[in-house]
Amino acid sequence: MGSAAAAAATVLLLSACPAPPTAEPVAEEIPERYAGQEIAWTACPGREAPLECGTVTVPLDHDRPGGQTLDLALIRLPSAGPPQERVGSLVINPGGPGVPGTAMFHGTVFSDRVRASFDLVSFDPRGVGTGGGLSCGDRYAFEDARQALADTHPRHLSAVDLQPLDDAARRYAGSCTEAAGEEVLAEAGTVNVVRDLEIIRDALGEDALTYVGYSYGTHIGALYAHMYPRRTRAMVLDAAVDTDASTVETALDQTAAFQAAWERFVDHCAATVRDCPFTPGADPDTVARELIEKLDRAPVSADGIPVDGRLLLLMATSALYREEAWDPLADAFAALTREGAGEPGAPGESGEELLALYEEVFGGLGEEEGEPQVGTGGDHGDPRAAYTAVTCADHASPTDVTGYRDAAAEAVDLSPLFGADAVWDHLPCAHWQRAERPPTGFTAPDAPPLVVVGTVGDPATPYAWSRELAERLESAVLVTYEGGGHTLYGSGRVPCVEEAVDAYLIGGETPPEGLSCPEE
Repeated sequence: MGSAAAAAATVLLLSACPAPPTAEPVAEEIPERYAGQEIAWTACPGREAPLECGTVTVPLDHDRPGGQTLDLALIRLPSAGPPQERVGSLVINPGGPGVPGTAMFHGTVFSDRVRASFDLVSFDPRGVGTGGGLSCGDRYAFEDARQALADTHPRHLSAVDLQPLDDAARRYAGSCTEAAGEEVLAEAGTVNVVRDLEIIRDALGEDALTYVGYSYGTHIGALYAHMYPRRTRAMVLDAAVDTDASTVETALDQTAAFQAAWERFVDHCAATVRDCPFTPGADPDTVARELIEKLDRAPVSADGIPVDGRLLLLMATSALYREEAWDPLADAFAALTREGAGEPGAPGESGEELLALYEEVFGGLGEEEGEPQVGTGGDHGDPRAAYTAVTCADHASPTDVTGYRDAAAEAVDLSPLFGADAVWDHLPCAHWQRAERPPTGFTAPDAPPLVVVGTVGDPATPYAWSRELAERLESAVLVTYEGGGHTLYGSGRVPCVEEAVDAYLIGGETPPEGLSCPEE
């Protein structure tokens, strides 16, 4: 399911933060200064009609509405149907954190029924996009410090070994405070994105919010339904995140989910592709590692792109997000295997297959997650900076590097192939400044029916997270897809899911409890 960091002598550890707010619903009114805004929709620079762009003003600190303000960028794809069919605005968050909503609607594939019923709207959350995207210091120094330890099992790293990595994480965290400012980072969390969304709803002229949130967007949506239940019309939460766990706990869950998705892919490869290297009896992690090491020694040129082992692993990880990418990934592994076995094959075959895989996984995917309909474009700051800022604000984290080392060791045990990166990625949170934490354990007891969509083989947001969110939200029903990939609704891939969710969004028809859609 994205990152940020900064420097100042006043950086405070997350352990110093007060406990998260209670989960009681609130009835916040929009301050008069921000109510009733009219969005001046105009043609989007560099984008084709009928896309329109505008801004909405929100307070930096919602507890001090008379202070500094932020202008959030919005994008709208007007309804394609006749006026009498229009239901209203459908607000969509593509995930992240750190993914700009204004980069959406490249090749949108929502159904004709949805396109006729709604204006599709998205926005850049605070800290993301051209209206104030976060950028921090040199993250590459932190990445290099991680890479220097990559060949050693975390369990064998001493305090002396860990010191350069911890120092690099501290410098990166400090650089974000210095670049963004303490006040900005203090208000970066999801609870304030939700308050912004309420102002956006009002500016759109909607009495109640109709919303689709992917991955991290499920946290925004679920918390909105809890905080503003009477302002919620319909809400789809696709690929739910864990809103309560610590950063290292979520990293371990994700590592296990990636390993499970990898094993599903291995079975698919073995069943469908000639010369797939993952034959019965062979350890797929070992086979993949050998091919990765081979490419590290002798990278293959894919139309001028040097593909080494690290890039192959990145492409394999990205391919697990989308079932459509599994065949190109399997073909690439098979081509590398044939060359390794000394078979002649077609000249440059592995390069051709690797290029096809590269184009499949990086052609049009968002940097952070690869949810449907997400594209890239424009100067949106540093997505990794926004990812870290929101993650560190929203979740508890260990404040000592040894806590991350122990979790990293567990991650390597769970998945030797994918390793500890998901854990180490959160180490800057150990040195983060104070930020407002969202409530935990919320149940949205007064919300109308909500729909959670979960995919059994999701590598990035484990299916268990969707199941748990649907059970916790009192009015939610769970729609299950038995296949793989990360996020689903609106992609057009699974008609069983599309039809049920379309009917809910347009006419308020809640899917039947326990609806399960077979793998396509």
